[in-house]
Amino acid sequence: MAYQRAPTVVGVPNFNAVEDAAALRAAMKGFGTDEQAIIDILTTRSNMQRQAISQAFTREYGRDLIEDLKSELGGHFEDVIVALMTPPEEYLCQELHRCMEGMGTDEDTLVEILCTRTKPEIAAIVDTYERLYDRPLAEHMCSETSGDFRRLLTLIVVGARADEAPADPERARELAQELYDAGEAKWGTDEEVFNRILAHESFAQLRQIFEEYKNIAGRTVEQAIKAEIDGELKDALSAIVECVEDAAGWFARRLRRAVQGAGTDDRALVRILATRAEVDLDNVKLEYEKLYDKTLQSDISGETSGDYKRALVALIGPA
Repeated sequence: MAYQRAPTVVGVPNFNAVEDAAALRAAMKGFGTDEQAIIDILTTRSNMQRQAISQAFTREYGRDLIEDLKSELGGHFEDVIVALMTPPEEYLCQELHRCMEGMGTDEDTLVEILCTRTKPEIAAIVDTYERLYDRPLAEHMCSETSGDFRRLLTLIVVGARADEAPADPERARELAQELYDAGEAKWGTDEEVFNRILAHESFAQLRQIFEEYKNIAGRTVEQAIKAEIDGELKDALSAIVECVEDAAGWFARRLRRAVQGAGTDDRALVRILATRAEVDLDNVKLEYEKLYDKTLQSDISGETSGDYKRALVALIGPA
């Protein structure tokens, strides 16, 4: 079963864009900045409400709200606030562009954004990317990746996935057998079969395929992928499988990686919390506590500080 998505940010009732714009202007005017007022407003409004505030700000004061915020804030706190103020598809496109520009490609970010989204979410990203950069996302991605990893991401980006519909059990059995025959049942792995099925089938159909796979193979398709496939393709296919079965768990593990070990992956922290807050961040924080016996709030509070910490914790909501 697909889980019921529970956000931590849903916007406020009785919303008044002009009042919020005035409060933000007051928080940035004169000597010093009232960072707490900025946090209180922007972490509780929905993205649609924030866009309305931005328009009201320009209308009332003849100024660009994001530019004013950038001039008053700094560091990772600024990153959080700018992420919140940007329409979600635009923000994700900026992150995709950044992870492919310059020397080297950040494959983790490609996987996180492209392998975890639904078909309509991918379509919105693809349209926005071409509008922002005057270049198709598929073309840019193909120039930065290679092999089976590139083939999988290309299938996802060109919208090969079927629309969501009730699963077909008979077809699920056939495709589960194909996966088994392409991997565990033979010497070597036919990655093309894994790519085709995992990039083409709807999430509901994949859920049924994975159930049938367990009946055929006696273990999960995720275990098979980890045993049979290496490198970025393994990470990408695993992300699809995990997000089909438990997206909240996948993002919880991704957040754990961002706060564990030497140094904090602040970019991943900001991106996940800012983009999942209105989607399923409540599910993610519950999974995090189940998996690690610690709250997401406490781990993030231990790795961050100041206004940056306060903004992230506000997005997560109460424990």
